[in-house]
Amino acid sequence: MYSQYGQAYGQGDSFASYGATPGFEQQAPGFDMPIKSPFARKRSSVVAIVTCLFIPLIIFVSVSAVLTFSVHFQNAALSKLVTLALLVVVALFGYLAFAAFRRKTEGVSEPAWFAFLFMTSLVAWLAAYFAGSSNFNTNMQPFFEVQELNVYVSVNPSTYTGNQLMDAGRITFTPGSHLDLTRSMGFKNLDVYCVAPVVGGGRNATNVSTFDFWAVGLNCCSGHAPDFHCGEYNNVRAVSGLRLMREDQRAFFRLAVEQAEAAYGLQALHPIFMYWMQDPIAEVNAYQDDGYKYFLMGIFGFFAFQTVSVVIAAVVFSKMYG
Repeated sequence: MYSQYGQAYGQGDSFASYGATPGFEQQAPGFDMPIKSPFARKRSSVVAIVTCLFIPLIIFVSVSAVLTFSVHFQNAALSKLVTLALLVVVALFGYLAFAAFRRKTEGVSEPAWFAFLFMTSLVAWLAAYFAGSSNFNTNMQPFFEVQELNVYVSVNPSTYTGNQLMDAGRITFTPGSHLDLTRSMGFKNLDVYCVAPVVGGGRNATNVSTFDFWAVGLNCCSGHAPDFHCGEYNNVRAVSGLRLMREDQRAFFRLAVEQAEAAYGLQALHPIFMYWMQDPIAEVNAYQDDGYKYFLMGIFGFFAFQTVSVVIAAVVFSKMYG
């Protein structure tokens, strides 16, 4: 082959005669793309490995955080906006992977790493979305909602009615207040929704016009007999209630109360549902603690998954592309 000046390659050219200096790129005859040295390929692979390890992790942490913590409770629109913006970033990785495969050069592993980055980033976004939403609904949302409500102490269930304490998050009843287990009831709809009325400690505690304070629990009664055994039902020191915050469960507990009204001749005009316990403050803090715990567990779990995935990809790509 001859150059435009009529010289054959390898004549009058010191680099062609003696070989290119190691560490530099040389122009291959008949190719427009330079051939990278092994050092350059190795450096490129290291950058790809680090990028693919940490970028999906950052996406997971960011999506999980904005869906789990206070920004979701205080400004749900902003939380959704940030989540969608990160999904757009993932889509951009998909476009880059597509473009890299279109201009793919034989022996170059960059398109495969772009595809790997896109796929693991998408997995990170989806996993964080479901984990963060579940953690918020189960732990952090009840914590934030209870914090927004009022605290009432020395409430006599025989004299107070539910409409007087509609904004209650935590209620401490008068000494001697207890659950009337003989008038408990359960309503079954896949799960069994169990209720028992809270009554005062006086002699005429059950002779009231309305029973508006109800301890609740899930799958802790038979549903066809007064055998309520939910939470701290047998703790003699328990005289407090933590408000039920699950909207999806409230309607079923209301149906259980209606069954109790029909079975025992009770009246519950404005029922308030709560978990019966001795220390509701500790329970509220447990919501927050569980929220942080599952958030951190998700991060460490995804980091372990991503590390294993990157190691496997590095081994496979090194065999495929040399």
